[in-house]
Amino acid sequence: MGKTILEVKDLSVSFRMYDRGLTQYDLNVISNLSVTVNEGEIMVIVGSSGSGKSVLAHAVLGILPSNAQISGEINYDGKPLTAAVRKEKVGSEIIMIPQSVTYLDPLMKVGRQVQGLKGSKAMQQQAFRRYGLKDSVAGMYPFQLSGGMTRRVLISTATISDARLILADEPTPGLSQDIAEETMRNFRELADEGRGILMITHDIDIALLVADRIAVFYDGRTVDVCNREDFLKGGDALKHPYTRALWAALPRNGFQAVAPEDFMKEDQP
Repeated sequence: MGKTILEVKDLSVSFRMYDRGLTQYDLNVISNLSVTVNEGEIMVIVGSSGSGKSVLAHAVLGILPSNAQISGEINYDGKPLTAAVRKEKVGSEIIMIPQSVTYLDPLMKVGRQVQGLKGSKAMQQQAFRRYGLKDSVAGMYPFQLSGGMTRRVLISTATISDARLILADEPTPGLSQDIAEETMRNFRELADEGRGILMITHDIDIALLVADRIAVFYDGRTVDVCNREDFLKGGDALKHPYTRALWAALPRNGFQAVAPEDFMKEDQP
């Protein structure tokens, strides 16, 4: 494992909201969250909806809305990830595969978007073949694509880049099992080349095919970080009760249900 590419330390994010009568209040989404991504590593972020996974990715990229209030540290390659650094690095060294399929430019053909500033037509064609996209797709506009096709285009855009850090926010929904597994193999190859990948997903089983470490988010904080081998073993190999609850709920483990009050009670000091 190489050096740390991304370090998030004690990150807190809240949003200034308005209630009835224009009363202001702060909605806390992330509290003192920490996570790292190293060269050559696939770090997988798992947790329930609303646990702060996508907010983390948006905070790294600096694309949170104007009502967001942020504290803590986000470092890239050992230095603070400032607005100036983001302007230089995002889109070249730092790439995101977004959860939403609306991120493509609606006025540009998708082939040109995948090629970007540095990619070639040959690289784009190779990526399309890998993800089961016909050559004719390159001449289409985003509105002409299905949801699954759009996601494969977004994955192609990121994987042909020279990025050192790839943020993949739910990259597999809408993909067939074969294409999802091919995507994971592609991520593994990219990580083995020395890139760092932060993958956010609900599909733990598919992520376990390639993950190095699993970071478990609950209620806006990191409650556990474990190696892939420990997560596969489950049971006593997992430190946190919520992690054990997630493991028990996997299809391979019979969808065992654990009441929230049970693992929250066990987590009390």
